[in-house]
Amino acid sequence: MKPTARSFWLRSPGQGEIREETLSGPAEGKVMVRALYSGVSRGTETLVFRGSVPGNQYAAMRAPFQEGEFPAPVKYGYLSVGRVEEGPDELVGRNVFCLYPHQSRYVVPASAVTVVPESVPAARAVLAGTVETAVNALWDAAPLIGDRIAVVGGGMVGCSVAALLARYPGVRVQLVDADPARADIARALGVDFALPGEALGECDLVVHASANEQGLVRSLELLANEGTVIELSWYGDRRVALPLGEAFHSRRLTIRSSQVGTVSPAGRPGRTYADRLALALELLADARFDALVTGECAFEELPEVMPKLANGELPGLCYRVRYAAE
Repeated sequence: MKPTARSFWLRSPGQGEIREETLSGPAEGKVMVRALYSGVSRGTETLVFRGSVPGNQYAAMRAPFQEGEFPAPVKYGYLSVGRVEEGPDELVGRNVFCLYPHQSRYVVPASAVTVVPESVPAARAVLAGTVETAVNALWDAAPLIGDRIAVVGGGMVGCSVAALLARYPGVRVQLVDADPARADIARALGVDFALPGEALGECDLVVHASANEQGLVRSLELLANEGTVIELSWYGDRRVALPLGEAFHSRRLTIRSSQVGTVSPAGRPGRTYADRLALALELLADARFDALVTGECAFEELPEVMPKLANGELPGLCYRVRYAAE
């Protein structure tokens, strides 16, 4: 009998369901992975769940192993950690990370999985995709020793950036968020915290990740002359208004985009997508990243949990999905 799997699909905007699937056994060069955990990328996945992907971004927003088309029905997701059950001898029995949707078991090319270092628990490795985004952002930002830096937006990506910046020597790092509860997470990551109105100004660099117009405006206000905002937020189909009159030109401010779909030019020489992901997994040996996982559910509960994540009823950062042993 062919192996089967259970997968999470967006049936229509705002409504998810679990489906049964039949798998083919792994051919040469492929692996069969049994999922242990997956992570919900709260920003991007909730946009998809609400059906808010703009039509002109359908191609750009496709996940590597997505099935179906936007807005729905579609199987979407990209933070999966599992154990290789079948495949090349050097991979069988190893924990791996894969950019795969929420599914209990799947078959992919061996080149599509990255081995999770033994120093990184499988439950923490679901953060690899987010930390990879943070790595790319910091390659783009190129912070210098002694820089004054604010990270505006204490979501998964912003907190991952702050956690990495905490390792930089001689920098002043402050996580800025409108939710005072983020102060506890900032403390766990080893960085300072401030509400937007209390944030320290004269920043050389601001990394913006709040996906909020007011957050981007505040990021510009926090800059010193000739400072730079690295924009990590993706707004879906929303328009954003900015005060690009006033002192924007006289202070010679810069807004620069960063997006994980392309390896940053600063990190590109000699580095591939696979190298960047492997680096992100190595960085997750730091137990401080556990502070970013703020909720967990069983896979079977995902159709009831996703609407609550999308409407904000379940607050927090990374929501982890747990798969039962089969």
